[in-house]
Amino acid sequence: MVKVLMLAAENAALKDAKAGGMGDVVRDLPLALTDEGAVVDIIMPDYGRLVEQCQAKQVATIVVSFSGQNKRLSLFVTKHPHLKSSIYFIQNPLWKRKGNSIYIDSGARPFADDANCFALFSLGVATFVARGFIPKPDVFHLNDWHSGFFTILTKFDSTFSDLKQIHSVFTVHNLALQGIRPLANDDSSLESWYPGLYANLTKTQLAKIKDPRYHNCVNPLRAAINLCDGIHIVSPTYAQEVLKPSNPEAGFFGGEGLEKDLRKRSDDTLGVLNGHIYKSTRRHTIKFSTFLKRLLPTMSDWQDAKPITTYEPREKVSELILNKAEPGFLLTSVGRLTDQKALILRQQLNPKQLVLDVLLDELASYSDTALFILLGSGDPLLEATFHEVASRHKNFLFLNGYNEEVSEWLYECGDLFLMPSSFEPCGISQMLAMQYGQPCLVHGVGGLNDTVRHLENGFSFQGNNLKEQSQQLIVGLKEALNLVGTPKWKTISKRAKAERFTWQDTAKEIVAKLY
Repeated sequence: MVKVLMLAAENAALKDAKAGGMGDVVRDLPLALTDEGAVVDIIMPDYGRLVEQCQAKQVATIVVSFSGQNKRLSLFVTKHPHLKSSIYFIQNPLWKRKGNSIYIDSGARPFADDANCFALFSLGVATFVARGFIPKPDVFHLNDWHSGFFTILTKFDSTFSDLKQIHSVFTVHNLALQGIRPLANDDSSLESWYPGLYANLTKTQLAKIKDPRYHNCVNPLRAAINLCDGIHIVSPTYAQEVLKPSNPEAGFFGGEGLEKDLRKRSDDTLGVLNGHIYKSTRRHTIKFSTFLKRLLPTMSDWQDAKPITTYEPREKVSELILNKAEPGFLLTSVGRLTDQKALILRQQLNPKQLVLDVLLDELASYSDTALFILLGSGDPLLEATFHEVASRHKNFLFLNGYNEEVSEWLYECGDLFLMPSSFEPCGISQMLAMQYGQPCLVHGVGGLNDTVRHLENGFSFQGNNLKEQSQQLIVGLKEALNLVGTPKWKTISKRAKAERFTWQDTAKEIVAKLY
């Protein structure tokens, strides 16, 4: 039996403790690891709400020196809602958040506030374990840049020499976010957080943790890659892509400056696909018109929060309700609006049209009642672009927000799911759509390449640059539309529904090869 302490910023096993895919992994992976004989405890910040929400019990309170001040940290514990293990919370006013948020937008100082929070969190975890308030595990399992500071402390700070030999594994969920901050001369810097450690770093140690592009900065994600014993990357294809340098102009996103480090650690790296917990795949009986009627109040809430000036999307929904007709074809998409997800769609394919415009024209040519529904929010500039496109295409319904029930309906009831990500470490949306027999049209990168096989269980496009990727997306849509209703389409849909990407397979590999 291996005892694991998992450090995480998110955990979807708890209410309002998730911001992205990492939260799903931290919820689901421990369940499968338990079946493989591991006991997984999780530790995370309280965010000013989780202790009370979970009615956690206080274990201890300590005082640590951080950024030249004494900080009071309180440790709480609660039973895991689905396992016999525990979830620990560390409480400090620095982590209190507005509403249900987890991360802070620091504007012109990227990661500054969050880096302060997670640097203190890492110090707290190391101290609570070193002083015996948390049992020493056999394995520290870290996730993304937020826990990178923990590796710096346990490997380089003599205060935690007892923790140095404990086996450590680091999961890379997304190399695009690295938590880079100045080494010194800033109130959110390595020198500020840990002045004693910073003063005693050797040149060799510093070389392992500073950013390879910005030499006056610390890179916690790079530190974890270089200092942990094993590295887990969340799909086989992404594990290969990150060994190559990124080339954004050509539409390729790889190692994001850390490719040399990852190549050096390739023998210690496991690329294995994240899993999915499969539930009932019985389709909704809710008709399209009923879905739209239920959607209107939700849209009103979204619009109250983010007023739209270019057009009135609720009028488009009301018109669809009046028509009482099911879409001739329903293209769907769900996701955060970032360049990762939307870079290809916003490319200028010709002087007058974006890729999204051309896609919608192709959809209209196929059927005058075909519809594309996109659910998502994020980058305000992308939101504005999509609103503008929706204002000039009657067959595009842009739902600028997020709602679990709306997303579930789209996964279950769409005809084709669109996921043209420029990079995708693993991806979960394609699995959610496929389980209901909705084929996916994806850019063949990362986990999308490992789950969707062209003309077998879905549709995939590629390209050596952004122009080619844009053109091939349209070609892929045409190819899919030409097959709709044919025996080949039915076979593709059945194969998509039959696919199973399980956490059990993932956990077996992690325990056998990394723990």
